[in-house]
Amino acid sequence: MSDIVTFGETMLRLSPPGSARLEEAAEFEVRAAGAESNVAIAANRLGATATWLSKVPETPLGRRVVGELRQHGIETDVVWSHRGRQGTYYLEQAGKPRGSNVIYDREHTAISTAEARELNTDLVQDARVFFTSGITPALSSTLRETTANMLKAARQGGTTTAFDFNYRHKLWSPDEAKETLTRLFPGIDVLVIAARDARTVLGFEGDPRQLAHKLGSQYDFTTVIVTRGAEGAVGWHDSVVHEQEAYETETVSSIGTGDAFTGAFIARRLHGDDVPTALEYAAATAALKRTIPGDVALLSKDEVDAVVKEGGKSISR
Repeated sequence: MSDIVTFGETMLRLSPPGSARLEEAAEFEVRAAGAESNVAIAANRLGATATWLSKVPETPLGRRVVGELRQHGIETDVVWSHRGRQGTYYLEQAGKPRGSNVIYDREHTAISTAEARELNTDLVQDARVFFTSGITPALSSTLRETTANMLKAARQGGTTTAFDFNYRHKLWSPDEAKETLTRLFPGIDVLVIAARDARTVLGFEGDPRQLAHKLGSQYDFTTVIVTRGAEGAVGWHDSVVHEQEAYETETVSSIGTGDAFTGAFIARRLHGDDVPTALEYAAATAALKRTIPGDVALLSKDEVDAVVKEGGKSISR
């Protein structure tokens, strides 16, 4: 039995070296990358046993993804498919003013056809926490239904449900996201959402503290975490809002920072920490992730403990 079970797509990320342009790239660095598996790995690094559920093509690329995730120490429980392809994305990295750019190539993937009846819902119901994100239902109409059914199965088993809103404008419009994701809200216990998404997608107004309180009150969540970038995060729980500043860090790669934060928060709550302490560890984990290339938080609990012990008030981007 795992402490946390996550469900979603993990892609292969292809990145040209340095700040090279995609159109001139002669070689690519390849890494497995996906929000739900990133969360599982971060939680596992902080002491929670974790399993990633998905539907994966039975191809060399699909096996590459599963093998790499297993190397990171998490369990995988996948449906092997002879139809559909392995999703990928291309990352072109650069500083200002060009910035970094992501190009998705995830049409007709194996996971887009995944149904709850194919997946190991017993594993979900035996877990302490089930996690998925707003990226998953954005991938297909089938996954919109599957995500709802997986949350329902978790609730029926008494499993706490955690959800990262994770809006991606390259996958769907704000109106589509709002209509779909708010329908899932009654099945969610713990919501993680960026302040910008609460404003631009859900249409809420106010500062992060007000956003957290409004979301918690309106949708009857147990816990709401509103992330606020360089200013850290706030957490609403039992009608009380707790603030957590970001820790100072030098950024090597910002991708996966939010996943590291969420995985650490869940792990520390499972460990028995209260919300303020879990937020502290989540912020420290996010700061450490920004120093690590790739999407995955390859860190140790001792490193996170050291950051928390040393303290910090700001984050340097």
